[in-house]
Amino acid sequence: MNIKNRKGEIIKKADNNQELILKSLYGTFAGRCLLKILTQPTVSKAAGAFMDSGLSAPLIKPFIRKNNINISEYQMNGIKSYNDFFTRRVKSGKRPIELAANAFISPCDAKLSIYKIHSSSTFKIKNSFYRIADLVNNSSLAKKYKDGWCMIFRLEVDDYHRYCYCADGVKSHNRKINGILHTVNPVVNNYLPVFKENSREYCMIRTEQFGDIIQMEVGALMVGRITNLHTEGGVKVTKGEEKGYFEFGGSTILLLLEKDKVKLCDDLLKNTREGFETKLLQGSVLGESLK
Repeated sequence: MNIKNRKGEIIKKADNNQELILKSLYGTFAGRCLLKILTQPTVSKAAGAFMDSGLSAPLIKPFIRKNNINISEYQMNGIKSYNDFFTRRVKSGKRPIELAANAFISPCDAKLSIYKIHSSSTFKIKNSFYRIADLVNNSSLAKKYKDGWCMIFRLEVDDYHRYCYCADGVKSHNRKINGILHTVNPVVNNYLPVFKENSREYCMIRTEQFGDIIQMEVGALMVGRITNLHTEGGVKVTKGEEKGYFEFGGSTILLLLEKDKVKLCDDLLKNTREGFETKLLQGSVLGESLK
């Protein structure tokens, strides 16, 4: 999918080489046989162990060069492995949070698409349909978000992989759903219901301004670990407070919003309608409360 910035400028076109590789993996018999191996949790754990070790450190500099990462934005002290680098923190002030009570913010750096949750409780992503009930593994909970919004924040490997709470509120306990780890690249949705099958974790954030928000983290190929800092329920959280981080790989965060709780920015909705993702930084304003 092509990507625009908040100024409406096209900043990145679809990576056709990556899509060709993914189509080979997901669209051929040999590729699917290989995927049966690559998507097993044991493989992901083995890859994670390597990325945690000092043996992975030589991968850091080539990765920075290839992806044009501005390391001046990040705290680079004490980095001894690739995962240390991948879970790096930004320097103070580099991801300012809009603190106005009625401002709804992005929980992460990402490429965003937004879809209406219609009365059928399904929504469309790249020619595939997904039921909210499948995502949360709870039909009763899914009904709560009928006619609301599903916001899909796709993190690529060069994005900042720590994420925050999008609003002040009280969070529920975390619900973990085990699954198979697939890539979250949109092309894969032509072959598999990726978000339904992937390992994921979510909680509900009860807020005064924006209703009850579901925030879900979805694991991707070679990402075996989603690390959330608060797993228990009844915890008071604040907008911009760090919620957790992903380890190596591209990943996705989903936000489910109730009907008539948030007025989303027109440019974000327009971009999705026209087939573009919108590049965002953590803390940027996505809309405002309808209260």
